Amino acid sequence: MPEAMKYLAIAITMLAVMPSAIGEGLVVSHAVDGIARNPDVYKKLRTTMILGCSLVETTAIYALLIAILLLFVAK
Repeated sequence: MPEAMKYLAIAITMLAVMPSAIGEGLVVSHAVDGIARNPDVYKKLRTTMILGCSLVETTAIYALLIAILLLFVAK
């Protein structure tokens, strides 16, 4: 039974990836809306969008790291 609990913990940990993907989609969506409304600020919005995507993506990377640790290290 502990083996099943380990895989359940990994699945629960990976649930953190879904909000991260939704957040990243919202960041890109709003950046594209801003560029469509004001094309002159393309470079500034692109830089801000890349920074926002990298900050949102760290949640998914941390969840993946924890899931890998649970998979290979947890007993």
